[in-house]
Amino acid sequence: MNSDKKRSVLITGASTGIGEACALHLASRGWRVFAGVRRDEDGAALIAKGQDSIVPVLLDVTKPEQIKAAVETIRNTVGETGLYGLLNNAGIAVGGPLEYLPTEQIEYQFRVNVFGAIAVTQACIPLIRKTQGRILFTSSNSGFWCEPFLSIYGGSKHALEGIGDSLRFELRPWGIHVALIEPGMVSTPIWEKAKADSERADTIYPTEAFELYAAPIAVMRKIVNEKPAIVASPYRVAYAVQHALEARHPKTRYQVGIDSRIQYYLRRIMTDRMRDWLARKIMGL
Repeated sequence: MNSDKKRSVLITGASTGIGEACALHLASRGWRVFAGVRRDEDGAALIAKGQDSIVPVLLDVTKPEQIKAAVETIRNTVGETGLYGLLNNAGIAVGGPLEYLPTEQIEYQFRVNVFGAIAVTQACIPLIRKTQGRILFTSSNSGFWCEPFLSIYGGSKHALEGIGDSLRFELRPWGIHVALIEPGMVSTPIWEKAKADSERADTIYPTEAFELYAAPIAVMRKIVNEKPAIVASPYRVAYAVQHALEARHPKTRYQVGIDSRIQYYLRRIMTDRMRDWLARKIMGL
């Protein structure tokens, strides 16, 4: 692709996992990828993987000054060509019994997953309007089927689902398409973090939490320590992102992984009571 006609995309949370896979995959297809990373060494690691069209930008989505600086860098690079794509991918996962989740963890979950995505989107819309481009949000199967003990994470993804649906209508007059990427379980470093959180749970929750929620906590520890076989590769998500950015007729939602596709179907035909029963069966409660 000729450099002066190269389409550009900003990916937040590109250091590892889904964001890294999307950055490398799109760069291999000729995209100029502005990869949002929180450390210089993460950006250097991406470039070292052989993709010259990756341009790392320091971007912590909870810091307005970094959002402003990153968008200014992009504007100076793309000029009147504009920015064609934005993938709001930066995110964290907070899990555990809601009754005992620390307030600061709950607030940080929404600052990263929701308010950060909103702030980056607001800053990028003028550049995307120039290209009639596309805005994507990395949601989750938890955005339409929230599993037990993931209430705060699922709540943040439900928020993205609502934002994406409304924004798609708002930006339609300028030909800007908005899509939601809804992965199920994906093989990313989030599993290692979940395992580490599980091991230090004693320092997060009071003793009474382990007495009241002993059975589900044991099930959750087993899940994070024995990664299920249906966990998908992050490159499966990258292919969905590719379609959402490149297809003439992109979808509004992309379920990625067998678990996400099954849950999306069941969500449409099962009552809430049936889903509660199924969750109890799966967790052995």
